[in-house]
Amino acid sequence: MNVVIITVLTLAILGTVAALVLYFVAQKFKVFEDPRIDQVEEVLPAANCGGCGFPGCRAFAEALVKSDDISDLNCPVGGAETMKTAAGILGKEVAASDPMIAVVKCNGTCENRPRTNKYDGATSCAVAASLYGGETGCSYGCLGCGDCVEACTFDAIHMDEKTGLPVVNDKCVACGACVDACPKNIIELRKAGPKGRRVFVSCINQDKGGVAKKACSVACIGCKKCQKECPFDAITVENNIAYIDYNKCKLCRKCVAVCPTGAIHEVNFPPKKAKPATEKPAAPAKTEATSNENKTSSDIKNKEE
Repeated sequence: MNVVIITVLTLAILGTVAALVLYFVAQKFKVFEDPRIDQVEEVLPAANCGGCGFPGCRAFAEALVKSDDISDLNCPVGGAETMKTAAGILGKEVAASDPMIAVVKCNGTCENRPRTNKYDGATSCAVAASLYGGETGCSYGCLGCGDCVEACTFDAIHMDEKTGLPVVNDKCVACGACVDACPKNIIELRKAGPKGRRVFVSCINQDKGGVAKKACSVACIGCKKCQKECPFDAITVENNIAYIDYNKCKLCRKCVAVCPTGAIHEVNFPPKKAKPATEKPAAPAKTEATSNENKTSSDIKNKEE
């Protein structure tokens, strides 16, 4: 009986000592966590998409709390309202940012870009890009395997069976997952624009004009007509390809009109009104006096004969 009592007391004393040691160690190495992190995380969309540049909403919330200046931080899924709410919790100011959307900078449809070979391998753009340049004469264009579709968690992009190209819809939150997934870098995040209107060059082919045009009928040929036409200095042409700076572009669409290949796309603009056909002025009607005068002249001529 004494042995049992001694054993129980010994274990109780050891347990108490161990608990005290653990308690003091925990207090010594306790890591303080700002309670505002939980508050900010609650207002974030919990998408964990990585579009903000951090591995999840929790990490982004920590960055917001710890940063003195959050003007360069943005949650593309939550948008301006979410950032405004988070900034209010932290007592900080955040710069207003324009909504962004992904655009596909390739118009190499089956009609515009003839196939020269057939790819028979893994259905992955990443794999195909590591093996060869593609099924057409353009080594810069879309491979059509849909890596961007698989990367999107918002059902914002799908492959068009008719054109063989990805199409972005209004569900896009500009998380950038499709941008990272595309091995050809044909997807870019651009300003969604007022009323969803935007103008961009739908081509990234850097070959010289003749080669690019032969591979794709709607390729940018680097002719610089758009650059010369733009009144806002928004277009630059480098490496045989034009690029429109969406921060400078005023959506005047003058560049669209002068592009000889149709490589510049205008999205969500109303159709242009057709100019009324100019009618040719009608021939002046002969007056009665003129008719009589002609008859008199004819009679005089007959008499003389």
